[in-house]
Amino acid sequence: MIRSELSEKNPYWIERHRYHELKQFCLQYPIWKKTYESIDGLLGRPADLSTFGKVKHISNPTERIGIMKAYYSERMDMIWRAAEKAEPELAQYIVRGVTEGLSYDLIKVKMDIPCCKDVYYSAYRRFFWILNKERD
Repeated sequence: MIRSELSEKNPYWIERHRYHELKQFCLQYPIWKKTYESIDGLLGRPADLSTFGKVKHISNPTERIGIMKAYYSERMDMIWRAAEKAEPELAQYIVRGVTEGLSYDLIKVKMDIPCCKDVYYSAYRRFFWILNKERD
């Protein structure tokens, strides 16, 4: 669902299409996490590694696994860093919201978030503003 755009006067304004791009980036988090955790169990056979994507034809399986783990870890850490910078006390709620597509109301029911909707969405907008800068 596409919501109304923030005013350009808002200190956390980012262009609408960039916001949607960042939102889709965050929604990949569960895939990255599952892949990152799956890589631990690999035996390092080339056939196993091809399941998780192409890594510029590196013949050393240990090196390929290391590069792939770093790739996914970097992206997951970027989301957590941005959430911590946006509002440390709400970071876990922000991460759940942006990576699972949860609204404030669902987070309130599932996790009993300790703030009002306005405070959460202010931190949420700040999160995307920070992530926008980190992704450049």
